Amino acid sequence: MKKRIAYISLYFFTVLLIFILQKPLFMLYNGSIEKGFGFADYMQVMVHGASLDAATAGYFTAFPFLLVLISIWFRKFPLKKILYGYYILAAALISIIFVVDMALYTFWGFKLDASVFLYIDSPKEALASVSVGFILLRVLAILLLIALNCWVLLKITPSVLTATRKRIAGTAGMLLLGGVLFIIIRGGVTESTSNIGQVYFSNEPFLNHSAVNPDFSLLSSMGKSQDFASEFNFFDEEKRAALFDGLYPTTDGDSIIQVLNTKRPNILIILMEGFGGAFVEPLGGLPDVTPHFNRLSKEGIFFTNCYANSFRTDRGTVCTFSGYLGLPTASVMKIPAKSRTLPAIAEGLSKAGYKTDFLYGGDINFTNMKSYLLSTGYQRLIANTDFSLAEQTSNAWGVNDDITFEYLYNQLRNRKEEGPWHTAFLTLSSHEPFEVPYHRLEDKIPNAFAYTDECLGKFIDRLKQTPAWKDLLVICLPDHGFYYPREGSNAMPRFYHIPLLWLGGAVKQPMQVDKIMNQTDLAATLLGQLGLEHTAFTFSRNVLGSDYKYPFAFYSFNNGFSFRDSTGVTVFDNNSGSILFNEPEADESRLDKGKAILQTVYDDLGNR
Repeated sequence: MKKRIAYISLYFFTVLLIFILQKPLFMLYNGSIEKGFGFADYMQVMVHGASLDAATAGYFTAFPFLLVLISIWFRKFPLKKILYGYYILAAALISIIFVVDMALYTFWGFKLDASVFLYIDSPKEALASVSVGFILLRVLAILLLIALNCWVLLKITPSVLTATRKRIAGTAGMLLLGGVLFIIIRGGVTESTSNIGQVYFSNEPFLNHSAVNPDFSLLSSMGKSQDFASEFNFFDEEKRAALFDGLYPTTDGDSIIQVLNTKRPNILIILMEGFGGAFVEPLGGLPDVTPHFNRLSKEGIFFTNCYANSFRTDRGTVCTFSGYLGLPTASVMKIPAKSRTLPAIAEGLSKAGYKTDFLYGGDINFTNMKSYLLSTGYQRLIANTDFSLAEQTSNAWGVNDDITFEYLYNQLRNRKEEGPWHTAFLTLSSHEPFEVPYHRLEDKIPNAFAYTDECLGKFIDRLKQTPAWKDLLVICLPDHGFYYPREGSNAMPRFYHIPLLWLGGAVKQPMQVDKIMNQTDLAATLLGQLGLEHTAFTFSRNVLGSDYKYPFAFYSFNNGFSFRDSTGVTVFDNNSGSILFNEPEADESRLDKGKAILQTVYDDLGNR
């Protein structure tokens, strides 16, 4: 029995070592020396990439593990013959993926993913940029690596795996080992499972890409691969373009209302978990849940007719910071090959000389958030692992809001960087299971939102007493809305009505903006106030600009969408192809414009 456990363990660590050793080869091939990377960079890539390498090695170990488990019960089981065949298959996969990834990265600039299959039906065009000699050398490299990997795997295979009489005990031992293997494959026992973002550690994309296991990148993306451009083709191209024309002006446009007293304020964006209009009294929400926000709404620029674009944190984060519409059938954050192509507020501010950082008290690897944030301009990330173990476990999702608000206050109060800075902060306590260290309201759901409101109010009041307040712009909005009482459907407009508030010493004077708008419009509106270019934000509008002539809001839910303008609101379900809601009455124009927007954003994503 010991031989079986030793063999599976040795097999796993052998495959893991193969993956780790691939990394310096990948870096050298793709010009790491010319790019100025040294020994420390190689080591960091191997260390940070090891967790994803281990998960992938676990997948490759699963089949030998199953064979060895079966062999306990069958004395004449042809274990070695099957293993030899599997070795050839595994070695071929590992070698081909490695060489193809290494070679294509030079041309693509990103890790091998399912998009490679889009070129298989056009091999002539796909190979147009390389010579026959280039291809033959890489084919030879693949064959040599297959032979080498097979030889290594054969060498670690025991010549004899003797039959065991203690079958039940042996099975129990193997199942225990299988449990360990499962945890390694999953990526641990936290909420997040193994994903590409977990190995990102640098602001240098090449180092992050080098750390990613190519087998994992390819296989995981295959499950997410979609031909987005072929979806939701409601209209021919001419009609789609005509309906879409003018909905999202692409010029920078002048900001006809200047609400800031400086062009380079320090900027803090607080993205509040689920903090929808259902709890904000000035928006018609429950009274006495958010007294601090209600008070603060009179002190700054309060946008009263703002609507979230989507219904989950991963989607709402992209909507907020990249000004990109939420999708009804996919999360762009979970597709790094797409999300890294998006513009972002942090990227725009970085180009203007801002120092950028992001604070989240939860697992920042969840839903590939880490890779999205690093690839879109955030230079420093602070997450749950930067807090004590007691703080990390103060909430089911991570660090409670009172702790992170305190951390943020100390960070801003003591900040000494030269030049402007931008910090973003994502709260988490107002999330299921709504267990918080605060008990003002009997119902635990509104109580959790009241807790976040209490933390926000105290934070702002303390910040006002510091020198940081003078040149500061604080922007408060949620990642998505919340439907309360929890009855009915999250497709309804009430779920998406959210508060948007600009505060701080950088604000000229309090005012209320009642124009219909979206969460995605923050990017163009903010950058417009700063006089920075925002034409790359295709689906973001400067609502304080001269080009904003047709106020409307668009949002998506699970395979459905809604369009709202001054005439009313239409909610459409793609699954059934039917209208769920019209208010005050049916309007074909609203439906067609919503369809045109959905078709356009899927075309845009498909072309990224």
